[in-house]
Amino acid sequence: MARAHKRVPLLLSRRIGFPLQKNSVSKARFRAVARFVANSKDVAQSLIDSGIGAERISIVNEGVEILPLRSPEQRSIARKYWGVRENEFLFGCVSVFVPEKGQRHLIEALPLVRALHPEARLLLAGDGACRPELETLARRLGQQEAVLFPGFVKDVEQVYAALDAFVFPSEFEGLGTALQAAMAAGLPCISTMRGALSEVVDSERTALVAQPIGKEFAIMMLRLLNDVVLRKNLSLAGRQEVQQRFSAERMVENTLRVYRDVLNKIATA
Repeated sequence: MARAHKRVPLLLSRRIGFPLQKNSVSKARFRAVARFVANSKDVAQSLIDSGIGAERISIVNEGVEILPLRSPEQRSIARKYWGVRENEFLFGCVSVFVPEKGQRHLIEALPLVRALHPEARLLLAGDGACRPELETLARRLGQQEAVLFPGFVKDVEQVYAALDAFVFPSEFEGLGTALQAAMAAGLPCISTMRGALSEVVDSERTALVAQPIGKEFAIMMLRLLNDVVLRKNLSLAGRQEVQQRFSAERMVENTLRVYRDVLNKIATA
């Protein structure tokens, strides 16, 4: 395996923006790579900052499946599954529970939102090291009944089907496939523009944008609650954006294009 790159080109997929390790083993491994495949411009720049030549980097955005929009029946079934009433407005997020994903900002936003709209609730799908801290925060703010913690969800489509809006308070993101999936599902979204999220969302057109701060997310959540037309416009524009730029089919096509390019360069070398 260690010598395989001498017989066939080695490609390395890179999905996070952390700097490359500088130890001797890592340096040897990275020298063997014929092409780094970054999932965003932000990740590609992190590779360049780590000393990788731009000519050795290709960008292939991750993509998501474009499924049919949920039916009213599917929405109703999903909401019953999570114990959410029809008259409640359900915000949600799908992400691992680590500090940089920022779920605490959503919990901090909730008291401000519910002071005006007590029907608002929040579903945080996922699990991780921060879960006890987040559950404690919800209790401290008196929001334990308003926040759902289902843990790791295998059938994540059941989450998207139940939501009225998707909220993504990430402080550091390689691209944000959970956000892409929510946009593809036709959900109006609120996101930060940290990391590569600025490559996914167009503020006020495909999503509302906020800094990862509870008060800022509360303002945007209230905008969605109060404006049916805004929700519809974001839903339509967000889904169209994913169809055009971030579909799974487009990802496959661009990946094959990179492989062909690498093989052609070796054949003509």
